[in-house]
Amino acid sequence: MSPLDIVVLVRLCLQEGPIAQMQLADALYLSQSEISKSMRRSRYAGLLFGKENKVIRQALLEFLKYGIRYAFPQRPGAIVRGMPTSHSALPLSKEIQSDEPYVWPSPSGAVRGHSIIPLYPKVVEAAKNDQKLYEALALIDALRVGRARERSIAEIELEKRLC
Repeated sequence: MSPLDIVVLVRLCLQEGPIAQMQLADALYLSQSEISKSMRRSRYAGLLFGKENKVIRQALLEFLKYGIRYAFPQRPGAIVRGMPTSHSALPLSKEIQSDEPYVWPSPSGAVRGHSIIPLYPKVVEAAKNDQKLYEALALIDALRVGRARERSIAEIELEKRLC
């Protein structure tokens, strides 16, 4: 598995109805071959099945809850300008107040905070164009870097969105 596979699977979960690989590639700022390779890895891992590319949502949710922070760990880095993530982005920012924002580094970002390296480099561009994807990826970052309370709320919110 690759961190990119998580983004592809989450985007498929959020999609209403079928989506062509080319459309998915465009939405995520990836090449069609990257999407194809990602889907192949996800099938092998047991997270995707069928010609319709159906995500096994419960298996994905279990991996996110119990494995993401070990498989793709991240620690807050230097203070940079970027796009809010984890507890600094919706929906967690409604419930958790913090003086230490976390951001995905981006020169066009409006917030200064501790950098969190996104699951793949084009996450910021993809998230700017898809609010549902943005919120889901921010919740996943809360699972990767958050404290117990943040992770607990993120698990509940992700279950609402993905299952």
